[in-house]
Amino acid sequence: MSHPLAQLAAKRRVRVAGLMSGTSADGVDAAVVDVHGRAVDLVAFHVYPYPPAVRKAVLDLCRPESARLDDICHYNHVLGELFADAVVALCREAGIPLRSIDLIGSHGQTICHLAQGRRYGRRIIRSTLQIGEPAVIAHRTGITTVADFRPRDMAAGGQGAPLVPYADYRLFRHHRLSRVVQNIGGIANLTFLPARCGADDVMAFDTGPGNMVIDGLVRIVTRGRRQYDGDGAMAAGGTPDPRLLKEMLRHPFLRRRPPKSAGREQFGQEYCQWLLDQARQRGLSPEDTVATATAFTAITIGQAYRRFLPHLPEEVILCGGGAHNATLVRMLQERLIGVTIRSMDEFGISVDAKEAVSFALLALATIQGRPNNMPTATGAAEPVILGKIVPAR
Repeated sequence: MSHPLAQLAAKRRVRVAGLMSGTSADGVDAAVVDVHGRAVDLVAFHVYPYPPAVRKAVLDLCRPESARLDDICHYNHVLGELFADAVVALCREAGIPLRSIDLIGSHGQTICHLAQGRRYGRRIIRSTLQIGEPAVIAHRTGITTVADFRPRDMAAGGQGAPLVPYADYRLFRHHRLSRVVQNIGGIANLTFLPARCGADDVMAFDTGPGNMVIDGLVRIVTRGRRQYDGDGAMAAGGTPDPRLLKEMLRHPFLRRRPPKSAGREQFGQEYCQWLLDQARQRGLSPEDTVATATAFTAITIGQAYRRFLPHLPEEVILCGGGAHNATLVRMLQERLIGVTIRSMDEFGISVDAKEAVSFALLALATIQGRPNNMPTATGAAEPVILGKIVPAR
């Protein structure tokens, strides 16, 4: 009898759960998809927020001045429990038998990502750390789990990000249209898919902040009463400050050529506090400050298209939490005149579910023995198979 993993890899129709928690550390995005050949059907999706104390603890782990070794150890397993709970809850709420799930793909929660690396002897060593222990997920659910996708790409010389271009290429390449899949999560990242592209033609990289700076400022100026700018209403009530924007656009990350990736190390709490101090010195209102941060995200996305892509796409497919921010979407459209901006919802995948779906597809490729990084996006020297497999038994 063949090994259970070989049996799974050979299945023609597979049901996979994808789990994701992004740089905003809001909670667990959980999706279930059915995969049959090239067809990918979203069966269920839900976001399970972290309890407030857990979210605070996770954000503390992302800051060197507040991270403790014992807390990293503890919350690695706590998040494993929460990720497992999300799978169980989603199946229960959607009426899906837990035993019908063949595989789980979990991104985990990034708490540190050193894409540029540090010197060790004569070498530069890149590193990354995601928590959310996959052994806990596999044991609690009884389902084979693939996780910790980024390190293998780094071992191959890449930056370990972005990883979703594998799913973007599989789902959205087109024979006639050039497309960009634009995710606006905590960090904004794009995948450029030229018409009739092969895997070697795909470009992908982080453009800079997505919602991270906007959300950070909203939390500070509202003293925690709001966690984000719902529908962009606060930004809509203000006016971006052009002088401050000019200063913000000098950030060195924006000039760096791809491949490149960003995170809290560049645009986290320290950056938000710097920006708030600059805004106060200029006498900006809270609304003007949030409007400036929103314009910054839109401008940096538009600049990245013009600086680094061979040409503008015909279509932009928008996903991530920023797709709900009407002010941000309007500002982006103003910088991409002539480009059609479409919502991921139009393609049968919720704008919020896209990254969880991506990690379901990455996990399936791992089980099937298919390389699932995109060296043109990450800078890796070669295609490799990502992830670590924890069998169900």
